[in-house]
Amino acid sequence: MDNQEFQRDKRYVSGRLKSISYAFRGAVLLVRSEHSVLTQFIIAALMVVAGFYFNISREEWMLQIMATGLVLAVEGLNTGLEKLCDFVHPAYHEKIGVVKDLSAGAVMFAAIAAICVGLIIYIPRII
Repeated sequence: MDNQEFQRDKRYVSGRLKSISYAFRGAVLLVRSEHSVLTQFIIAALMVVAGFYFNISREEWMLQIMATGLVLAVEGLNTGLEKLCDFVHPAYHEKIGVVKDLSAGAVMFAAIAAICVGLIIYIPRII
């Protein structure tokens, strides 16, 4: 690859389209290569099915979409940070381990919040 390929496209529309294509490629790569992201993606799909089955309200859809998006986004950031840590310092290092643990902790917070949203929406319908 030459430097020309890495030049930023300064035109507004084509630059945004390239950015969107890179983002889409990254999302597909996340779902295909990371088991934790695939698991979260499957859970998100099941939540969509549950939302239609239980006919949740517009507000509940918004909360569910935000919670699901938050988990997937934080999971993606966690994966990116872990890959960067592994690239920068391939051998085990205690401080790198702490960085990875902190990142995983952020995913856990997002997942707990999403689980709470799901429970608030679906427990009354199931009981």
